[in-house]
Amino acid sequence: MVDAVAHLVWDWNGTLLDDLALVVTATNASLASIGGPSVTADEHRRDFRRPVWAYYEYVLGRSLTREEFAALDRVFHDAYRRGLADTALAADARDAMAAWTGTQSLLSMWFHHELVPLVTSHGLHTQLLRVDGLRDRLGGGSKAPYLRAHLDALGLKGSDCVLIGDSIDDAHAAQEVGAGIILYAGGFTDPERLRATGVPVAHTLLEAVTLAAAGAEAAQADR
Repeated sequence: MVDAVAHLVWDWNGTLLDDLALVVTATNASLASIGGPSVTADEHRRDFRRPVWAYYEYVLGRSLTREEFAALDRVFHDAYRRGLADTALAADARDAMAAWTGTQSLLSMWFHHELVPLVTSHGLHTQLLRVDGLRDRLGGGSKAPYLRAHLDALGLKGSDCVLIGDSIDDAHAAQEVGAGIILYAGGFTDPERLRATGVPVAHTLLEAVTLAAAGAEAAQADR
């Protein structure tokens, strides 16, 4: 067990939930709906970005109207839902959560009304102070304002927290609120892209928790 001294915010998709293969399948379904190309998992990890419409525009090689993005988003989520029941947690997700001795919460850009029962079905809700998902009808933007609202609801400052996520947007969100950040290389983003951000990168969730705890202890010592 590691000795945690701060609050840990978990990302869900691509971090605790091992859904890269499903995301690629759903992305290809949405691209196919407008005659676009298919992408591989490696290509998705190399090229994915937020806002999500910017990713679609990059793959398609043209700009999208809001209506076109909304249609792509619907196709993506319909395909994603069809495979969600067969998608497992990351191999060490439960062990990593158990290794953190401080408080924990979860913030996802998946729809809130679907996220809460999903997290509950995996039995993770008992370890989490709060679970927040997307309450807007159309997502795809930056995580930063949602992270700020999540911490406000918990009554926490960014400096009291560390986020574990798998995307560059997670790093930007954490930095915007003044939180610590550990990036997980087993999710949606190519590890080289993660390392280029200059923040710590872990290859397992257990390693991420160890790094998060060490960073929290160092920050506490500096206060």
